[in-house]
Amino acid sequence: MTLNLASIVQNGSAWFADEPALIHPDFRLNYRELGDAVRRFAAALVDAGVGPGDKVGLMIPNRPEFTIAYFGILHAGATVVPLNILLVADEVAYTLSDSDAVAMVVWSPLEAGTRGFDRVERCRTLFVAGAGAAGSLPPGSIRFEQAIERAGGLPELHPAAAEDTAVIIYTSGTTGRPKGAELTHLNLWLNALCVSERQFCRWPHDVAVMGPGHVGLAALPLYHSFGQTAIQNGMLFGGAAVRYVERFDAETGLAAIERDHVTFFAGVPTMYFAILAVSDAERRFDLASLRFCVSGGAALPVEVKRAFESRFGVRIQEAYGLSETSPLACSQEVDRTARAGSIGRPIWGVEMMIGDDGCRPVPVGETGEVLIRGHNIMKGYYKRPDATAEAMRGGWFHSGDIGRQDDDGDFYIVDRKKDLIIRGGYNVYPREVEEVLYQHPAVREAAVVGVPDAKYGEEVKAVIALRDGRSATPDEIIAYCKEHLAAYKYPRMVQIIDSLPKGPTGKILRRELRC
Repeated sequence: MTLNLASIVQNGSAWFADEPALIHPDFRLNYRELGDAVRRFAAALVDAGVGPGDKVGLMIPNRPEFTIAYFGILHAGATVVPLNILLVADEVAYTLSDSDAVAMVVWSPLEAGTRGFDRVERCRTLFVAGAGAAGSLPPGSIRFEQAIERAGGLPELHPAAAEDTAVIIYTSGTTGRPKGAELTHLNLWLNALCVSERQFCRWPHDVAVMGPGHVGLAALPLYHSFGQTAIQNGMLFGGAAVRYVERFDAETGLAAIERDHVTFFAGVPTMYFAILAVSDAERRFDLASLRFCVSGGAALPVEVKRAFESRFGVRIQEAYGLSETSPLACSQEVDRTARAGSIGRPIWGVEMMIGDDGCRPVPVGETGEVLIRGHNIMKGYYKRPDATAEAMRGGWFHSGDIGRQDDDGDFYIVDRKKDLIIRGGYNVYPREVEEVLYQHPAVREAAVVGVPDAKYGEEVKAVIALRDGRSATPDEIIAYCKEHLAAYKYPRMVQIIDSLPKGPTGKILRRELRC
């Protein structure tokens, strides 16, 4: 079976030629123009000696050039290796070397990308985007825009096998050096289909396609699987448009929704925190176009969800997935968002189970590890058969998350296995404590971690940031939690800081708080 993820662009240029595809504050491309640019970049890659199965690094912020390069690489039959734009040169070199990349596409201002490329002998071809006609280029590199303009002999879409690796996503490396999750053309194609045709309707009872007229806001970084699938691939699959935001801040995002009539916003919880912190946002910005919102990447506090829906009149569908699951695995249905804290049910074609250490299902209502199998599961970790075998024990992908399932079949994430705090033999789930902290009127952000303790093994520590104009002392926060939590759960230590540390996707970095 042949299936190339880049077929969604080829199909779009045939079916939606004049519809807007990519929207940037400075310019737009329709589907015909996008399809032409993708084929031209594929030709440039072929001219540079890049062939089917070769790996190509891609280090560009949320801009049309990312999408053109991404699908151009796939069109040529090569594999995309997206790189976090915040990586330093050492990390760039590690990723390029570990993935066996032979070429790289980098955004001109990202000097760490160029320096990392220079350290990898195997990576021989460098395309530089965004340098401008008069901008200087590193010796031997190729100007991205010029390569597209001058390309000839445009190749046909490479007939990739459905199980060929399309993208290698490097995990955050919280348990060691980052590993590359190999996602196939089929993994990503079906995940995009679910976003485009299943996520926002009660299929098969009704059908609603994210097609022409819909616009998804690319505020999530596109080098991450969430942004790639939920926005870029999911929107282009059915003829909708992608509206880029290079660097998210709440007011910029709200202005983009108003200006370009965005219908769909996907974000991590910290993005929703930021929007709620904008004074009078619902009156200062016209958000009438916004119809769908999705939250993923971390648990969305119940109070935050309720506040957002009350202020803006748009329901938030909570979803769940990992890089290894392409990423979407489970989601609330569009008309079942009221069940606060639930991540809903597995998407079409995917199974989930709450299992014990022997991959056996636990009774309904009890906690265990979230196990997943289906069309969305990665091929494996690149060049790491032992890690792949460990993750895929018993024929299920082991998520590392602790969850439960209720009598109606809805799933809930209790916490990450590695974040579980064991205090004096009792299990303390950080999310449960955080939900209480978010109910305090002075708390804007909160994270709960375990720190070493000679008496109890671990002690519960809360790190919080306060709302503007509000005040609270650590003792007041501890007393509040003591009133609402069992004695072994409430934090004995509270640290108040200006803002919690976050990774590039907006997740709170708990590991930096364990001190």
